Amino acid sequence: MSVVILGGAGFVGLNLADALLGRRIAVRLLDRAPPPPHLLRMLAARPGPLSLDLGDVTDPGSLAASIRPGTDAVVIAAAVTADAAREAADPGPILAVNLAALVPILEACRRAGVRRVVNLSSAAAYGAAHGEILSEDLPARPESLYAVTKFASEAVLARLCGHWGLDGVSVRLSAVFGPFERDTSLRDTLSPQAQIWAAAEAGTPALLPRPGRRDWLYAPDAAEAVARLIAAERLRFSLYNVSSPATWPVLAWGERLAGNRDLVNRGLVRPGFVCRLAAPGETPTISLHGDRDRPPLATGRLRDDLGWEAAHGLEASADAFLAWQTRMKEDRP
Repeated sequence: MSVVILGGAGFVGLNLADALLGRRIAVRLLDRAPPPPHLLRMLAARPGPLSLDLGDVTDPGSLAASIRPGTDAVVIAAAVTADAAREAADPGPILAVNLAALVPILEACRRAGVRRVVNLSSAAAYGAAHGEILSEDLPARPESLYAVTKFASEAVLARLCGHWGLDGVSVRLSAVFGPFERDTSLRDTLSPQAQIWAAAEAGTPALLPRPGRRDWLYAPDAAEAVARLIAAERLRFSLYNVSSPATWPVLAWGERLAGNRDLVNRGLVRPGFVCRLAAPGETPTISLHGDRDRPPLATGRLRDDLGWEAAHGLEASADAFLAWQTRMKEDRP
């Protein structure tokens, strides 16, 4: 099997590449810039063959060069995750990458005879939808430009795949965090977990505006779900939520790190790091991406169809993340 990941040098794309390469699946990444060298070396050491094309997902020539005949699956991971300031100042690239690029992407897939197209959408598509749990058949009410384009991409994918005989599926990812996450020009705000880790490395307080309870999704779990969607012979639905069945406060995740004093001895964090709620009058240093916590996503559809559930909760994800950071420290020159 061979898989092309568009936007593959990004955070989620690299986690997916790692999962697929571990299965000895050939992976080709298409992105405007390569991953950092130490991350690329890590992926190259995996058993599957890895290749990298530099190009733009909005450029039909780049797409044709990467999506070649014989490609089994294409994953659309390219996205501009914009905050309100970028929306107001420069909306064009958000629309171009998140939505308009779908047409040349699907045209390239049709010409190459691709078996399956997986569109990585977002829980942001639910927007202001209310309820105790957000299921795939719930009407969506996207608010931000990012959410609007992600929701629209699902409909465009389904419509054009129907016209052109392509097998397309969209997945709404919950709040993803974990390995390979880094600051890039395409993501205006990192996950709260990445912000907390940056504070730990700097030895500055991580001050949260509230506990931040959500169905946080560890990136390797997200990658495992998408890998199963790629490999499945048939899918019953054109839309799946990918999330954790458990909710927990990101504050507790940060407190677990702050309470591990061995991290200072190992040189992973600086002395003085604390993670707590901001006191009255204090300015929070950690953004939780909005002033409210959305309901969790329903995960039964993916569990019933493919037997998948997230493996990492609060404690397991914190411990796995620390193991990852230890490995990064050892591998970097």
